[in-house]
Amino acid sequence: MQKSGARIGIDVGGTFTDFVLSNPNDGSLTYYKEPSTPDEPSRALIEGLQSLLKNAGMKPSDVGTLMHGTTIGLNAIIQRRGATIALVVSKGYRDILEIARSRMPSSFDFHASKEEPLVPRLRILEIDARLSASGAVSKAADDAELDRVAAELKALGVDAAALVLINGYTKPSVEIDMAQKLSAKAGGLSITSAAAIWPEIREYERTLVACLNAYIQPLMQRYFAGLKKGLERDGVVAPILVTASNGGSLSLVSAHERPVETILSGPASGVMAAARLAEAADVKSIITFDMGGTSSDIAVAQAGSAELATRTDIGGLPLVLPVVDVSAIGAGGGSIVWVDAHGLLKVGPQSAGAMPGPVSYGRGGKEPAVTDCYLALGYIDPAGFLGGRMKLDVDAARKALAEVGARIGLTGDDGAALAAEGALAVTTAGMATELYKTLASRGLDPAAFALVPFGGAGPTHANLLAAEAGIGRVVIPPAAGTFCALGAAAADLRRDFVRSIRRSVDDKTAALMLDVMKELEDEGSAWLDREGETSQTRRFERGADMRYAGQAYELRVKLDENCRDAASIAEAFHLEHERIYGFRDTDTDVELGTVRLAVVGVTENISQPEIAAGSGKPACKGERPIFRSGKWVSAGVYDRSALGAGDQIAGPAIIEQDDTTTVLLPGWSARADALGNLHLERTVQ
Repeated sequence: MQKSGARIGIDVGGTFTDFVLSNPNDGSLTYYKEPSTPDEPSRALIEGLQSLLKNAGMKPSDVGTLMHGTTIGLNAIIQRRGATIALVVSKGYRDILEIARSRMPSSFDFHASKEEPLVPRLRILEIDARLSASGAVSKAADDAELDRVAAELKALGVDAAALVLINGYTKPSVEIDMAQKLSAKAGGLSITSAAAIWPEIREYERTLVACLNAYIQPLMQRYFAGLKKGLERDGVVAPILVTASNGGSLSLVSAHERPVETILSGPASGVMAAARLAEAADVKSIITFDMGGTSSDIAVAQAGSAELATRTDIGGLPLVLPVVDVSAIGAGGGSIVWVDAHGLLKVGPQSAGAMPGPVSYGRGGKEPAVTDCYLALGYIDPAGFLGGRMKLDVDAARKALAEVGARIGLTGDDGAALAAEGALAVTTAGMATELYKTLASRGLDPAAFALVPFGGAGPTHANLLAAEAGIGRVVIPPAAGTFCALGAAAADLRRDFVRSIRRSVDDKTAALMLDVMKELEDEGSAWLDREGETSQTRRFERGADMRYAGQAYELRVKLDENCRDAASIAEAFHLEHERIYGFRDTDTDVELGTVRLAVVGVTENISQPEIAAGSGKPACKGERPIFRSGKWVSAGVYDRSALGAGDQIAGPAIIEQDDTTTVLLPGWSARADALGNLHLERTVQ
């Protein structure tokens, strides 16, 4: 008897749309990849879902929940293809987006230019209203003022608008009420209140969050409405949840109201899934390596928890919402290989994307990509891509790479292979450099971590990166090519709440902090109730941004239940400051800036099925030559689905599965554990 409906995770990427289905009857997992359709993203999702259900032997009515991650909002911001919006600000602050932080992108580049403001000045309106720093209403907008601004908004003919009152974070209810009144007077125009989205000090960043939300809201609402209609037409009436940038998920209603929280949903899901995998596999510290079609990203997770950042940049614009701390480090499988005017071999940042894709896809691509390099070196079986559903043209890939090789003096029978190996060397060196920089900023040593690769190209490139970066262990999940979709399927409901206080830590501040934390807990519980998950186990994660008096920026500090008085709150900050910077300053006052609370509705974990014990020495299904260090060497080819727990393989070897291929280099070995993870370890220094 079915316990509940199937849970499906979906990750819409630039090249492929990935699916994972968790069957509640037997605990089995079904994976599927469908080429993305950038012109209409929902088309690939709906068509792929049909194939996924067929492969799983299930009907549309068997679906219980859809967990959906998407990059539509992110792409709209990067490409500046969002809605036409207006901004309403307190009188005297019309230039808030132009002034920003009064910094140039590069202090020493005379040719550097600032990002164009998201809202041009002609669509920024002033309203005669503001609050004081203490939360008092310094100036209230009467009906005549609201009517005037509403008339100007209607005259502009915009799709949406954002409202920001100076010091609005001190009393969010005032700004939220004003946004509702303006919306009603402007004919129902959607107006985002900055204080409703993110009531934190720093006016420019808060303004930008509201503008970003308004900028992508109409686009996202149209997409989700069309998706819901298309799914219902096919008989799928299950609720849709949307994965969020903080690694959690939101209901469709919350995603409609706050689409800015979903901007980095895809990469975040993979990192959260990797953190759970590492905990189950008893791996304490990991670096995730997500290599898809367009780019490669890394993140750090320790003790089963992924690191969160409170600030990141999206398309050159700062975003101050909590996000899983993901850093871009290089190219993806679709990144183009080319030669610059000085005769230097380069890879990316241009990408072949899903259409036309790499040359080997046979869709009209003329310039070779990283995937073509894998093919030319023998890493990928041209007849086995996507489990044989998609045939690759190895001859076309070699011809395109031979042309690149000829431009840098690599000719002869192995010219294409030499060019491909050179391109991967360039790619890997760039990745390792960015990885070093990212970890050094945290005071971390790559050698102390295991690399967890996922994405279609992650396992193929992981051993190359580990060897270059001095990482001695790689842990590859069973279905690495669809790992972000698995993370989406397992995502908890989660939302972050903040309130800025800005006071020196003393007994009064400690009491105020506890009161604010209680208010945020009540707000978070009410939000979970609205999401319709009243029976879920709930967890609260508390923290605060703190600093020594006079410092320009705060540190984010975790606060447990014992931090209830001034001494314990200050000590928590001293410990964190000492951990990062190596010292504490007990003679200087500690200031508490912003109180933070994450409310989590825990989703039932998706357990990875255990695999049967193996013989220790799995059968090799064949051999094929791969190009390594300037020569062809013979590599054993293994079917990953045939591996048993405890089986070991010595490199060089190729381990194939439907959604990706693992390359095992000479001097490395691979071992399968009981959960089907592959552990790659260096055997020769």
